[in-house]
Amino acid sequence: MLFRSLKVNEISFSALRYLFDLDGTLYLDGTPLKGAVELLEFLNRKKIEFKLVTNNSSESRVVYMNKLGDMGFDVREEQILTSGLATVEYLKREAISRVFLLGTPALEKEFESLGICLTHEDPEAVVLSFDKTLTYRKLEIAHGLLQKGTPYIATHPDFVCPTQEGNIPDCGSFIALLEASTGRRPVIVGKPSPLMVEMAFSGEDFKQNETIIIGDRLYTDMAMGCQAGILSGLVLSGEASRKDLDQSSLKPDFIFEGVFEILDQLIEEEQDAHLS
Repeated sequence: MLFRSLKVNEISFSALRYLFDLDGTLYLDGTPLKGAVELLEFLNRKKIEFKLVTNNSSESRVVYMNKLGDMGFDVREEQILTSGLATVEYLKREAISRVFLLGTPALEKEFESLGICLTHEDPEAVVLSFDKTLTYRKLEIAHGLLQKGTPYIATHPDFVCPTQEGNIPDCGSFIALLEASTGRRPVIVGKPSPLMVEMAFSGEDFKQNETIIIGDRLYTDMAMGCQAGILSGLVLSGEASRKDLDQSSLKPDFIFEGVFEILDQLIEEEQDAHLS
């Protein structure tokens, strides 16, 4: 069942462009959630714009495209936005082309392929990401650059990353470490920062009331929607529950049992259009 908040009037779901979270929204434990594959097929067929957004900056979008393809999703590379790629868009907007990157080899390769020069000698910015290859030497270089006042950017603020073996330290933990040693806090690009929304549609005419974030987390997905001033739709197929919603000050514009309800709404609008 679809619930609407009082502040949202008549919304045409086929006129929106979509940002989708991944795990807990489109799939769970490597299995597509009800209606998710069909929803993306519908959006592609109707040429309705969407992007799949993730805070994980340790993997390239090619890895995500292959992972999604194995689950039956038909998505193109340009429809996937990691916080790492969003950070590249932000760097370009700020005319920054030389950075010291604390990142995985996959992210280093992606940065370089998009025209970012990686260096530790007089970089224009320090970029901190979810670096599974983090070394003390990298931290030492970053510490020195931050003490000199070098601009500082982080891909996302998540403290831990869930894995099958349990949580592991994520970018937010590294942010806390460097804050303890330097007193510096970075500009954060990934969710819940509204910069993630801006970078998703970088260079385009961004219309807030025509964009919606669909996700399963209140404190990242819904918080980003609120901060960016776009519409927000919470799915109850992942982390957040109705109890969490009742206890939260964040109130999404829509609440769905799952993304299959969005598909149902789109199909209903299509049928209504044929009848009129």
